[in-house]
Amino acid sequence: MRPKKVILCVNNNEQELSVLRFMLMTNGYRVLSASNGHEAIAIFANAPQVDLVLADTTMPGMNGVQFAERLKRVRYHAPTILLGDAQAMNGDIHVADAVLARKNCSSQELLERIKVMSARKRGPRKGAMRMPPMEQLAAAS
Repeated sequence: MRPKKVILCVNNNEQELSVLRFMLMTNGYRVLSASNGHEAIAIFANAPQVDLVLADTTMPGMNGVQFAERLKRVRYHAPTILLGDAQAMNGDIHVADAVLARKNCSSQELLERIKVMSARKRGPRKGAMRMPPMEQLAAAS
């Protein structure tokens, strides 16, 4: 049996966090949750099994962009989805792997995006051929 994917959800609104947790758990994900960015960074740094981070863009103390920047410093390859208003982020959305507008995103769309992004492979596939060193390429020509 395949291990469940682990998702870290970050939202300061307890009701929204509860709904997200329920939706993800009923769809077969393990969920870690945090109510603010600082708490989430601490959890993320101590939980290498996290496959994806789903965070709100408007949190007290640290907005979504600041959170995503700090997250990428801890582990740059972890997929990050920010939920909220992209216009309120002043165009700094490049730090997240995806930004979904909460008003225009259905639960089904969110689940599909999570499924695709949490399935990303980390590093080269097993058995994949790697590029030979430049010296070997130069010697072959």
